[in-house]
Amino acid sequence: MPGTGLNLKPWNPLMSKPKVAFYWCASCGGCEETIVDLAEDILGVVEKVDIVLWPVAMDFKYKDIQAMPDKSIVATLLNGAIRTTEQEEMAHLLRRKSVYMIAYGACAHLGGIPGLANQFSREHMLQFVYEQGPTMVNERKTRPQVKFADHGREPVLPELHNVVRSLDQVVDVDYYVPGCPPTPQITKQAITALLENRLPPKGSVIAPDIALCDECPRKASKPPNVAFTEFFRPHQKLADPNKCFLAQGIVCMGPATRSGCGAACIRGNMPCTGCFGPTSRVRDQGAKILSSLASNVAAKDEDGIRKTLAGIPDPVGTFYRYGLAKSILRRKVNLPPTGNDH
Repeated sequence: MPGTGLNLKPWNPLMSKPKVAFYWCASCGGCEETIVDLAEDILGVVEKVDIVLWPVAMDFKYKDIQAMPDKSIVATLLNGAIRTTEQEEMAHLLRRKSVYMIAYGACAHLGGIPGLANQFSREHMLQFVYEQGPTMVNERKTRPQVKFADHGREPVLPELHNVVRSLDQVVDVDYYVPGCPPTPQITKQAITALLENRLPPKGSVIAPDIALCDECPRKASKPPNVAFTEFFRPHQKLADPNKCFLAQGIVCMGPATRSGCGAACIRGNMPCTGCFGPTSRVRDQGAKILSSLASNVAAKDEDGIRKTLAGIPDPVGTFYRYGLAKSILRRKVNLPPTGNDH
């Protein structure tokens, strides 16, 4: 990897081990699992670093991190989007304490699947979850309170922000490790680059900057010209395991998605859903694939086009599954803002 241009020396094993933090925000926990998936490699990592924060695996206290000197943590790998006040507070704290802040995984990198909530306002979601959901019985329409008094105590809960944000929409981010979750290979590459001081320029995504189609095992079967007459969702058609998904009328995000995952989904006979995000040459991942598909619809009349596109009933969930929070669309607000526009 190219150097950063900084005069930093590799970590000296005779000196104290570099401190590293792992933290998760709005996410599913898959990124934590991929750390464990390093298998025997994780033992080598543990030998070389001092893990000062990893709530999912070890017991650490918030006050201990607060008491650490600023920049005393070499790197924080933070996964998950920013949805609550607590997550935002931790992102700022860990940014202040860390030399490098690394957005680890699709949710921190792009907003991820939690970012799909930006299709709805906070009030809309709270109404549905606590009042209108089909399995909800809540005649008093009670909701969690941010603060309440209880025998002289005043417990405090995090507050939901109006929108879900990626990590770099909240704090300065040095590097991005993409994927849902990142692969063990990409994870090992990032950690090794950090420990050996072979970091790329700030702002880099630590993955190849080419489209997934370039490493797709089916690329030879993609026809030069595709004329779509209908689209199928993956469960609607038994896909040919040797043929390009797009040539079969199954939406695949490969042309608009960065490579580096080893085409794991495609090798499992499932189309790419875009979790590695766009390459550096793509401004909006969803718009990129939408433009490509729409320009290749065979029908030219309005009714024919509408019939063809009916095979994609959830365009936002299909084209912006991981990147809505960072997209040009960004969000949709159905109800008037409450004054907190974060």
